Amino acid sequence: MRTAFAPATAAAVAALLLAGCSADPGTAPAAGSGTPVAGGTLTYVVGTDVLCVDPQQAGNGDELTAARGLVDSLTDQDPRTGKILPWLATSWEVSPDATRYTFRLRPGVTFSDGTPLDAAAVKANFDGFRTLGARAVQAGTYLTGYRSTTVVDAHTVRIAFSAPNVKFLQATSTVSLGMVAPASLRRPPGERCTRGVVGSGPFTLTRFTRNQQVREQAREGYAWGSARSGGAKAPHLSGLVIRIVPEEGVRSGGLRSGEFDATGAVSPQDERTLKASGFGLSTRPSPGLVYGLNVNASRPATRDAAVRRALQKALDRKEIVDTVFSSGYRPASSVLASTTPAYTDLSARLATDPAGARKLLDGAGWKPGPDGIRTRNGEKLNLVTVWFGGAGTVQTALELVQQQFKAVGVGLTLKPVPIAKALATFKAGDYDLILGNASTADPDILRNYYTAEGLNAVRLGPGPLLTALHAQAAEADPAARARLVATAQRLIVDEAYGLPLYESSTVLGLSPKVHGVTFDALSRPRFSGAWLG
Repeated sequence: MRTAFAPATAAAVAALLLAGCSADPGTAPAAGSGTPVAGGTLTYVVGTDVLCVDPQQAGNGDELTAARGLVDSLTDQDPRTGKILPWLATSWEVSPDATRYTFRLRPGVTFSDGTPLDAAAVKANFDGFRTLGARAVQAGTYLTGYRSTTVVDAHTVRIAFSAPNVKFLQATSTVSLGMVAPASLRRPPGERCTRGVVGSGPFTLTRFTRNQQVREQAREGYAWGSARSGGAKAPHLSGLVIRIVPEEGVRSGGLRSGEFDATGAVSPQDERTLKASGFGLSTRPSPGLVYGLNVNASRPATRDAAVRRALQKALDRKEIVDTVFSSGYRPASSVLASTTPAYTDLSARLATDPAGARKLLDGAGWKPGPDGIRTRNGEKLNLVTVWFGGAGTVQTALELVQQQFKAVGVGLTLKPVPIAKALATFKAGDYDLILGNASTADPDILRNYYTAEGLNAVRLGPGPLLTALHAQAAEADPAARARLVATAQRLIVDEAYGLPLYESSTVLGLSPKVHGVTFDALSRPRFSGAWLG
């Protein structure tokens, strides 16, 4: 029996877009030092409301951060190398065609209600995603073609797909595929969101109040941390509180006053204030699709490759970063962020060349008009650009893009749209350019954005790019897959289907007493090894 999961569902991709929208660019993370101290409750403040604490249904980044401590995953991923590491699974085998994955489970692991985390529990989780359906917003992108899970023995499980699914192994390291107890799986999905789930993680949920806080306490006897954490035992902290505070000034002010211990989504302005006050900043670029403009190749003006390439040359990414963001921000050097596996550095192809842009537009018949905006056959070269409103820095960056385009004779009309309408906007295709980004640690996000099975952002027909994107999704050999992903990145940049702007990052503000907070491969904070001292 095949599941109802659609391949690379657009709804799930839109959730990925939302998950990456609040982050700002930054630099490499800083690690805590010294001898860990046991005890204490760490208070971490975030700006986005947490509506669901079930990891399998969580949609935004702050929800997934809150859920991470409650559940373990089959594998973990090294943020530096992208290598998949043991966690609940001590080893695994992948069939040559990437349709069957066999995992051998660590013995002795239990959920916090005392039930064993064995092969039967893993099967119940993967079969349970069918019941969740579209509610499993992130998992839907990972389980393309899911067919069945078979219990081989008490500690061995085999997961089968109807077609190659090479991204699945990396997906098993995510919070969204974290394992929850069978008793939780039997509860209604809405109840799981509001009351939480029983997991095997280092923390357990003690209280959840929407729009206020998530409270977790350390689990005694926890002894099965991932290989990346050295197989950590129980957390050093006795508790973790995640507070929802939408106002940036209140978050940074509370950190400086000692009311909070750590804060997420630090703005460029608060970043400078915190540095001057002696507080630490821990930052890491988010993997996945960088912030950039996707060009609708089916529209009259942007159907012309010369126009698209002129837009690519008109952009000065360094000016955007230097003007809008702090010194730690990075101009995009590909459509994929530099922390994404199979990333290819295309910075030489993205050099600023306004003179070259003007030459391309001249050759395409677009002549400068009296107001500086080019015209052809009586029509102005004015492009409608959709972006999903919210972050002031994003709007400021787009206004600078507007100026850079005008300098070569291209008009840009900025059209903000609520994030809740993102999916409908992509589906309608009523735009010339559309801003997008997505945080994910697998390059298959390109297929999710640029093919008809996903968001279909640029409205392409059959051709070399779609061939490469579909081929990489079925290529089990890592080296061969990386070559296909590199080809796709070059085609997107050279044909200017995507105009990358800057890399998104997670930026944390930390009290001097906070140590041991790390980032996972998706640049989300982990508190399992944190301590206060």
